[in-house]
Amino acid sequence: MQYECGLTTAVSRPTARAEQLSRSEIKAAAPDFERKITHYAPRYVAFLGKMAVSELIGKRDVDWGLQSVTFGGARVWVLPNPSGLNRAFSLDALVTAYRELRLAVDSVHCTL
Repeated sequence: MQYECGLTTAVSRPTARAEQLSRSEIKAAAPDFERKITHYAPRYVAFLGKMAVSELIGKRDVDWGLQSVTFGGARVWVLPNPSGLNRAFSLDALVTAYRELRLAVDSVHCTL
C-alpha cells in the first residue's frame, strides 16, 4: 500500500452536515468505531471537526491539531472540515492544518 491511509466514518448514517448527528448517536457508535480503529491499528486517526471527536474522547474542550489522548490505540488529530460550508478557515489555514498532520505522519514513516 503506497499511502497507508484510509477514510471511514464514526457513525454509519450519512448526513449532509455534522450537526445532523446527535451527541447520543455519536456516543452510541463509539464502541464499534473504537473496535474498528483498534483492529486496523492506524498510527493516527484524524477527525474533521470537533463535535464528534469531543463526544468520542469524552473531552469537552478540544483544540485543533494533535490531542493528548489516544482512541483505539491511535493518536488523535483534529482538523478543520474542508467543506465549502466551513467558512471559518481560509484556504491557507486549511493547508497549514493538513500539512501539520502530513509532516507528523511522514516523520513516523521516515524509518520505513
